[in-house]
Amino acid sequence: MPLRTQTLSLLLLLLAAPFLAIAEPVGERPNILLLCIDTLRADRLSIYGYERPTSPVIDALLGQGVRFLDARTVEPLTGPASASLITSRFPHEHGATRNGLRMRPGMPSLPKLLAARGYATAAFVGNWSLKDRLTGLGEHFDLYQEVFSRKRWFGLFNSEATGEDLTAEVVDWIGEHRRARPGRPYFVWVQYVEPHAPYRLWEDLGARLGIDTATAVSKSDRYDTEVAFVDRQLGDLLDRLFGGIRVPDDTILVFASDHGESLGDHDYWGHGEFVYDNSLRIPMGLVWNGRVESGVAIAQPALIIDLVPTLLGLLGLPSSERFLGYDWSTVLVGGAEAPQRATYYQAHRGTVQMDHTSVEARVGGLLELGRVVGNRKEVLDLRHGTVRIYDLSRDPDELTDLSSPGETPSAELLAWRREVEKGLQASSDLPPPDLDAESLARLRALGYLD
Repeated sequence: MPLRTQTLSLLLLLLAAPFLAIAEPVGERPNILLLCIDTLRADRLSIYGYERPTSPVIDALLGQGVRFLDARTVEPLTGPASASLITSRFPHEHGATRNGLRMRPGMPSLPKLLAARGYATAAFVGNWSLKDRLTGLGEHFDLYQEVFSRKRWFGLFNSEATGEDLTAEVVDWIGEHRRARPGRPYFVWVQYVEPHAPYRLWEDLGARLGIDTATAVSKSDRYDTEVAFVDRQLGDLLDRLFGGIRVPDDTILVFASDHGESLGDHDYWGHGEFVYDNSLRIPMGLVWNGRVESGVAIAQPALIIDLVPTLLGLLGLPSSERFLGYDWSTVLVGGAEAPQRATYYQAHRGTVQMDHTSVEARVGGLLELGRVVGNRKEVLDLRHGTVRIYDLSRDPDELTDLSSPGETPSAELLAWRREVEKGLQASSDLPPPDLDAESLARLRALGYLD
């Protein structure tokens, strides 16, 4: 081959190298199964200390790997939290700050990066607020399956799916994937809607939990039966996929909730308007048998946005600098010391209205901002211009406000406010809400009101 031809061929090969690297075979990379439970408080699971046996499957599952004892979401709303989960960005950055507001198009995400490396990616969601039309999440998956097949809410309308519906869809897809694409790894995200309000009473599970379903049953009791029900569904899913609760060595299983639930604490039912820990604290854990040690409990603070960089670190894949979460992989497999860090939070109004502009919907929706460092939690209530301070070690239920009259926010919390508001103001390039009457009715039925 002439020298000029050799030089040209080498140049073309070098130019193409990044694309060839993306297209290279994925080899023995593991499957990834991300199981999310909507509206699940960590302190309603047995493995997190709850007295009722609500979660035998989850307990056994998290016992196989690493469990984070102090994990939180970054915003207690399903749409924003889910977008943050897959992009490792805060809501004011990805744009989906409220249910009904779409993400910025073209953002980097975990499923996009994995797809570029040869993974098949699929999502199965059962909460109406996660519709692609309302979130823009569908852009990030090969398949984005919205499962709204049953009249879950007291037979009123087909607004959600029960756990059985989602389980069946996931099992069918993974089975077909194994047959049609043997050897190709998958990334599957499943979002179960239970135990989201309005809480359904599962009478067959009441006896196991010590609930007398023949008498008046409280909302809190109903919530517990919903937790037990979705726990049972997870057991069914794992049994049908893996033949039991043990996760096979070729699969990383991630478990998390998108946010918690107030359950009447602070005279509030629902979630979204406050950054109290009852809505922020979530169960979160990871299992990779043969690689990540089992039975580990990490006490240092973790965030839902940490999952993306952690998974990429475990896979040995480069993480985009636009992913903001902490990479726990060196702690999980390398024995590195876990970090102590300040963590930040935001709360926005729930469902938007059709007559909002993009900026109005986002800027006008901001309600509270929070910062946690060590055991000190500082909250800025933007509705009243007040500050609340709690000592989480002595007062985990946040019942005693330690702030002084007229207390002003710390410099760090003020800086967080400026950063969040700047991001919200930069949303003028995003489209306004586009909710039809059906979507508004469904979201309101779920308790998301403007």
